[in-house]
Amino acid sequence: MNSLTGIEKATFAGGCFWCLEADFEKIEGVIEAISGYTGGEVKNPTYEQVASGTTGHLEAVQVSFDPGKISYQELLIVFWRHIDPTDPGGQFIDRGPQYRSAIFYHNDRQRRLAEESKLALERSGRFQRPIVTEILPLKEFYPAEDYHQNYYQKNPIRYRFYRLGSGRDQFLCSVWTKENGSFLKPDRETLRRKLTPLQYHVTQENGTEPPFRNEYWDNKREGIYVDVVSGEPLFSSLDKFDSGTGWPSFSRPLEPDNIIEREDKSLLMHRIEVRSRLADSHLGHLFEDGPPPTGLRYCINSAALRFIPKEDLEREGYGQYLHWFKQKGEK
Repeated sequence: MNSLTGIEKATFAGGCFWCLEADFEKIEGVIEAISGYTGGEVKNPTYEQVASGTTGHLEAVQVSFDPGKISYQELLIVFWRHIDPTDPGGQFIDRGPQYRSAIFYHNDRQRRLAEESKLALERSGRFQRPIVTEILPLKEFYPAEDYHQNYYQKNPIRYRFYRLGSGRDQFLCSVWTKENGSFLKPDRETLRRKLTPLQYHVTQENGTEPPFRNEYWDNKREGIYVDVVSGEPLFSSLDKFDSGTGWPSFSRPLEPDNIIEREDKSLLMHRIEVRSRLADSHLGHLFEDGPPPTGLRYCINSAALRFIPKEDLEREGYGQYLHWFKQKGEK
């Protein structure tokens, strides 16, 4: 992160950098995406050298983004939805090791979030083949030649012709239009009627409920916790622990892709806020003082959650999680 501006960077490889650059620059919160090369040992490589497939570099984009508007986790979701993560030999029409997909992490937090996001994609069953996208430490990033930057804007006709012929959009459409239903967040008046005043204050106004005087802080029953607005699965009793704080605490999410982490500088503090992806509900905050093996504590408001006991999972439509409770603590 640039400590003076608050701007962060993320680096992704997903085949032709013209396409990936164009996809990221359309996202709100992204300041710019730069096409370039990384992952190899040759210093200051040229396009011709990288295109030969002999330098070890991948075509990549480095994204500068405002974490107050979009989180790194949300960028990961954008990335997955614009590549074929099952192709080890390149991406679409572009073949060779220089076109394979990868996430280059800038720090340990990015590495952890990338690994969690990849695992969530694997568990989703979205793809029949294994997810082969690599997660690698960032090496030196070399910006590509000027004529490659903003190619989609400088050469719109050629770019559209290339993109159409690459097969990228046809593939993405075939995969991501198969959503199993969709969630449309209700308007504020509907939410006020649906939620209790405390639930509304916490989820919609970033509020905090009192410690030790909330519904689930001492709940020891087996089951899962879902978003009170959308019902998306968030946490499991298998990962719940007594943190002594008076709020429900979890060492990891049940579905990492359903959790969004954002920088929070309110109240003169620097914290990581936790929100749900679909409903965009404020859930709580993430701290690094949890138990092994993650060392994390997701400190969550009960008012943002609905608890579904193990015995009700099938009836409530969450039967896929039943097998996690056959042997306590096993996932």
